[in-house]
Amino acid sequence: MPVPIPRQRVVPAVESGQAGPQHTAPQQPTDLTLLVIENDPADAFAVPDLLESAGGPRVRVRTARNLTEAGRLLTDDVHCILLDLALPGCGSCAECRADEANGDAGSPLGALRDVLRMAPHHAVLALTPPDRAEHAAEAVRAGAQDFLFRDELDGRLLSRAIRYAVERKRADTASYKLAESRLHAQENARLERGLLPTPLLEGSDLKFASRYRPGRSRALLGGDFYDTVRTPDGTVHAMIGDVCGHGPDEAALGVELRIAWRALTFAGLCGDELLSTLQRVLEHERESEEIFATLCTVDIAPDGRRAGLCLAGHPAPLIARHGQLAQLMPFDDGGPALGLLPRARWPRQQVELGGAWSLLMYTDGLIEGRLAGADGTGRPGRLGQDGMVAMINRQLSEGLRGEELLEAAVTRVRELNGGELTDDVALLLLDRDGNSGKNKERGRPRPAAHRPQQ
Repeated sequence: MPVPIPRQRVVPAVESGQAGPQHTAPQQPTDLTLLVIENDPADAFAVPDLLESAGGPRVRVRTARNLTEAGRLLTDDVHCILLDLALPGCGSCAECRADEANGDAGSPLGALRDVLRMAPHHAVLALTPPDRAEHAAEAVRAGAQDFLFRDELDGRLLSRAIRYAVERKRADTASYKLAESRLHAQENARLERGLLPTPLLEGSDLKFASRYRPGRSRALLGGDFYDTVRTPDGTVHAMIGDVCGHGPDEAALGVELRIAWRALTFAGLCGDELLSTLQRVLEHERESEEIFATLCTVDIAPDGRRAGLCLAGHPAPLIARHGQLAQLMPFDDGGPALGLLPRARWPRQQVELGGAWSLLMYTDGLIEGRLAGADGTGRPGRLGQDGMVAMINRQLSEGLRGEELLEAAVTRVRELNGGELTDDVALLLLDRDGNSGKNKERGRPRPAAHRPQQ
């Protein structure tokens, strides 16, 4: 037989207050709704009478005689729950079974635990006899906002306790969310340090700088990835890539491809052989056959004057030689993106770098952002590679280098876009001073056979 639901009564309260938690739909600024859970009907219906006798703004009161009935009455507009600790728990949850196993069946906290589990966002007041003060203290430790002694209850005290409990719950929730946000930010920072690469350039005279900006709001990493290492023969290898898509799966795949590239590079693979192996890694790890990745790899000779370049559906890097304007590195025959053609090939092209240069590698998020304003020509559209080259040349003419250059580039593209970029952006910059190799050679100790005798 279904349990009849007692009627709701609207009664005044003694004190004014604000509406309930933000997730509720307040009725009026001073209105609150109280759910009384009490297995003694006489006591339960005395609560509205207490509040009515106190006068003041309204408090809506609902009454329930058990937890099942309370679950039906617990709607979003309830702000506070007044629970009689004498009410038995459900008897079926893990906590109740543990109480029974310990010989504590009928524990005064059984019903409280059920209510806190059923209504985690609501303020809870515990009601207990004066001779059970220890139960009241246990209830607060378990999660109730406050407790009331049954025999000392009056309208003014009850109204004040209700409003205090609601405000305390709101403050506790805000404090918890703030602490959770701080911990989340700290964990993100630690995770980001672990996922983004540390360049391995010990012994090289090249200067390294990078920037990474995920396109998704509050994202940690996107599908873009990059890395730079120096192998024992003195060759510096750099790469940058972009997995299609912007979700966590794409970000994870980007990290896997970066780690695989580093391992294969140290194993001696280069050019087409390396990219063919990376394609097999991608085909094995991707979620669907529609996922692909673009890639640009550069291997710079130990003397720093020549480089091998491979493109797999990726935009060509930018080269700024000493005394010359920056321009795109010429490339005649690039291969397709990884994951598109099963037997594709990626030719390696030799490029002369010169003595002093800056090499900028980037993902297409830098050039595909929409222009909210003029790009120097007055035409709307996308920045594109030509617009990017012109922007970098202006920034180089202003004396920007290294980290400052990359930060200025990302900031300017964001301004042209009129806000945050929708696509991920990764930038990698390698600089070589033409005198670095000579200085390094002069500072290198001579072989032991040619050292003067002591």
